[in-house]
Amino acid sequence: MTRSLAIPRVLTDNAADTVRAIGLVAVAYMVLSIGDAAAKWAVLAAGVAWAMLWRGVFGAAAVFAVTATRGSVGGWRRVRPVRWKMVLWRAALSSFTSVSWYLSWREMKLADTYALGFTAPLIMTLLAIPMLGEKIRWRRMLSTLLGFSGVLVMLRPGGDLWTPALPLLMAGIVTMAITRIMARQLSLTETPECQAFWLMVSHTAAGVLLLELFPPGLVGDPVVWVALAFLGVSSGLAHCVFTFAYGLAPVSALAPYEYTMLIWGGAAGFVVFGEAPSWSTLAGAGIVAGAGLYNLHRERVRRAEEGR
Repeated sequence: MTRSLAIPRVLTDNAADTVRAIGLVAVAYMVLSIGDAAAKWAVLAAGVAWAMLWRGVFGAAAVFAVTATRGSVGGWRRVRPVRWKMVLWRAALSSFTSVSWYLSWREMKLADTYALGFTAPLIMTLLAIPMLGEKIRWRRMLSTLLGFSGVLVMLRPGGDLWTPALPLLMAGIVTMAITRIMARQLSLTETPECQAFWLMVSHTAAGVLLLELFPPGLVGDPVVWVALAFLGVSSGLAHCVFTFAYGLAPVSALAPYEYTMLIWGGAAGFVVFGEAPSWSTLAGAGIVAGAGLYNLHRERVRRAEEGR
């Protein structure tokens, strides 16, 4: 019965689905970026473990409630995995990614961590070849190389981004790239709700395990609870949209839109924490953004050609 809820499908690469997926993933990145501002607030006030735990609780509850009440085929059973091991493995890797980012936020700016995160699309584009068997067209490859040059501008040796948290953050970014690809692989058999629900459950478990290392701080502050609730609900629902988008389009087509997180996250970091990115971050971001916008242009051109 479980398999009937997530009908096995074939991964496609057509212009219509890709443009649709780009819109969805851009919305998901916007929501996740704003949620990151709430996460940093909660981490600084209550600690990494507390933020992980309650992000998972609120997120899992939101995903389950929406799935069970919206009247879609299968109802709450849509969160039941077909490939248990792979679903849980991806969820565990995602938890490690979150912990690495949360720890880095204790001494780094939101915008700067996003700038470093721009290496993820490059990793994803390359890993999609052996992991998904995707073909990368020469224009996408050129835009990827251009984006890499922008990352080099951000990571100038001796710059502001070189902190003790850098190695852990980079490990988390590599893991994040792998989970992005796994989201597309799992879309063959798993629903978006399933992937998002178990990712949130994994965050709860990680938070419990980390309580001994990172005891909670201001747990009674109502502002912290509002931040945690917003973080959890927005993360859970955004991950549903995110995984749905990665089931529609190739990783190499969606990866460049990771850069949009710098726009939203940088703005949130400035408004909430008074953080301003360095000139090298902005210069590198402009290069990567230009590469991503070119990719979107090429997808629109391809869609028009298919229509003719």
